[in-house]
Amino acid sequence: SESVTEGHPDKVCDMISDSILDAILSEDKDARVACETLITTARVVVSAEITTNAKINYNKIIKDTIDEIGYSSSDLGVLKSNGDTDDINIETFIKEQSPHIAQGVDSSENHEQGAGDQGLMFGFACDDTPELMPLPITLSHALTKKLTEVRKTGELNWLKPDGKSQVTVEYDKDYHPVRIKKVVIATQHKDLLGQLSTEEEEHNFIKENVINHIIIPVLKKYNIDYGDNFIVNGTGRFVEGGPIADVGLTGRKIIVDTYGGYARHGGGAFSGKDPSKVDRSAAYMSRYIAKNIVASNLASRCEVQISYCIGIVEPMSLNIDTFNTGKIKDSAIVKIVKKIFDLRPAAIIDKLELKKPIYKRFASYGHFGRE
Repeated sequence: SESVTEGHPDKVCDMISDSILDAILSEDKDARVACETLITTARVVVSAEITTNAKINYNKIIKDTIDEIGYSSSDLGVLKSNGDTDDINIETFIKEQSPHIAQGVDSSENHEQGAGDQGLMFGFACDDTPELMPLPITLSHALTKKLTEVRKTGELNWLKPDGKSQVTVEYDKDYHPVRIKKVVIATQHKDLLGQLSTEEEEHNFIKENVINHIIIPVLKKYNIDYGDNFIVNGTGRFVEGGPIADVGLTGRKIIVDTYGGYARHGGGAFSGKDPSKVDRSAAYMSRYIAKNIVASNLASRCEVQISYCIGIVEPMSLNIDTFNTGKIKDSAIVKIVKKIFDLRPAAIIDKLELKKPIYKRFASYGHFGRE
């Protein structure tokens, strides 16, 4: 499984979209938001369907988010000497939600809130970790979090915001993780050739520090065997990164956001969407259900799939797969879930308190497995 830091251009966009969503929900909990962001060299474009009474300073939210991540003007391709992001070119294109969608999603005297779209959502849990998440994605997120932590504290002050991790875990025939086989880190860094004489020397310096300050401290927290099969900056150098090197878009890291490829995915992204969008709320609920099934020892692995139709209150289908680890039949668990959990969109929003401005904190390092 892989993860990316908050400085990865796609994640910058996810964080901007969710920061805008949180700002709107802080003033208007019933707002409808579908916010997409693009970032490239010296430019951010936000295009959204937003229906709200909230008064939002989009430019300030965007600049504050970029500053918090840690990008300077030069990192963004803005030619400016004082290091702030004032001169980044920001464009916003905002329109209201289609009335044809709203009529099926809004609550009224004779209509309960329906799903904001059709689609299928998956939730997953397993007993690999205390958080009931697959170990590969848990480790990958821990590594990218550590990359960001040592950069922001100044422990490794030559690191830059863009970065990635990837972890390969070996499992036994009973799907228990037994060994960490390989760890890959790619991290943007300052040009160190003024201090170090060759690119090879620079690469060795970066590799040694990343292994000793990031990889080993993270792996030691987990009671599992690992060797020294580590790859750091496989191309050799990673000085030019972030929006200068790569265009970022909201919603392009849906596997990083969920289960790292260990479980299936319905295809819907999360960031920038208010909870009337079942892409987000029903995926959160699916995880909540799967987690409770594993936590109650009904199964050691569980995948929950729910599907919806736009404007319709009740889900079209509910399916549960425990991959032959269930203490009782999957069909019996389905009956229990239907009895215990209310899967109507408004009930999900109420149960998980999804109208609160909680989303920016989940925009990086995974939406699930938080303590």
